[in-house]
This record gives sequence, C-alpha cells and structure tokens, in this order.
Amino acid sequence: MAVIRMSMEELLGLPVSVPLVVAGRAWGMGGTKSRELARAGEFPCPVRRLGSSYVVTRVDLLRSLGLEDEVPAQ
Repeated sequence: MAVIRMSMEELLGLPVSVPLVVAGRAWGMGGTKSRELARAGEFPCPVRRLGSSYVVTRVDLLRSLGLEDEVPAQ
C-alpha cells in the first residue's frame, strides 16, 4: 500500500499534537515503520509517550521537515 504524503496546507493545519502515524505520513512512512523507528528512538523528530500511544508536536514535526520558518510564533 502506498503512503500518500501530506500537502503543505495539511501540514500547517495540524493540531498542536498528532498521533505518530500522522507524523509518519508527513515523512512518507506507514504506521508500522513509524512505530518501529519510534521504539528504536530513531524517528526523524522528537516523539512523546502519552499512555500507550506515541505523539509528536506540530512544532517538532514542522522543524524536522525543514519548515521552521512556517511555524507560527506562539
């Protein structure tokens, strides 16, 4: 199954934090690969554990994609 990457509009419209699989989609990864990299501490941006789930903040995701200038000042 092909993974469809996110558009710039989708990326900038993300909420403050997103599930790991959503962040993985921004990188063109599927859920299995995203979880594998997160467990190994090798996901391309910081991952936080929230109970039994992994989440990524929008700010960290955009920065890891080189879109730091697109991050709105808070």
